[in-house]
Amino acid sequence: MLNFYKLIELLVSLQSLVITAMLPVYIPLPFIDKSSNSIEMPITWQIPTVILLTLIFHKKVVFRAFSIYIILGLFIFPVFHQGGSIGYLLTPNFGYLLGMYPLINIIDNFNTRNKINVGNFLINGFIAIGAMHLTGIFYNLIQIIFYSQFNLFLYNLGKYSLGKIGYHFLMLIPLLLLINPIKRIKYSK
Repeated sequence: MLNFYKLIELLVSLQSLVITAMLPVYIPLPFIDKSSNSIEMPITWQIPTVILLTLIFHKKVVFRAFSIYIILGLFIFPVFHQGGSIGYLLTPNFGYLLGMYPLINIIDNFNTRNKINVGNFLINGFIAIGAMHLTGIFYNLIQIIFYSQFNLFLYNLGKYSLGKIGYHFLMLIPLLLLINPIKRIKYSK
């Protein structure tokens, strides 16, 4: 049974996941031609948000919130980055959503070891994002084998993993600013 505090944590986590899944990342580069151009990165704030929520809350809360998020996206609302519905199971994107579970687990293990610092965070962040991508690649491989469309594997690998993993690693940088405040809050009890 969830107590009131856990329910609040769950709702905050779920709300954060839904909101950040819909926000694309833009990097303004005004020095290119003195205009207000911006470059769109092919990702959202979802991965940094999941990492941040896992640093703040226990992994059980984030697992529950993420599971509710997946159920919402598959059966109720199109809250995923590129839509939703039960048909989303057939896309390679769903494998990367499933990869969030090992990501949450790795970040929580790092968080519970009480060695939160910039170096450990970056190492564990790279490992967690790598595990998420490996899960997505494995899911894609299963789909390719099941549908006998081997020519799509390299395309999907490039589009969904190799084309985005650098951006996902880059998204760890804004979280570095939050490591010390999170550490102070956690250990001030």
